[in-house]
Amino acid sequence: MCQHQPQCPPSDAPDHEAAFLVAFHPEQGWGLLCNGVVIFDDTGELMPDGRSIPAHRSPYGQAA
Repeated sequence: MCQHQPQCPPSDAPDHEAAFLVAFHPEQGWGLLCNGVVIFDDTGELMPDGRSIPAHRSPYGQAA
């Protein structure tokens, strides 16, 4: 999916969240990265293969 240089990390890379944001819908709480990962405001993720990753970061201002 990534058409720019340098290419973004693929969806299976540990740093996949560093990919370029290509669509952002803050009113709906989600964004699409150029590697096909859908990220959500609660830090959950939907991977291109259909797997879901549960929220994995605590909200700002709260201890983990």
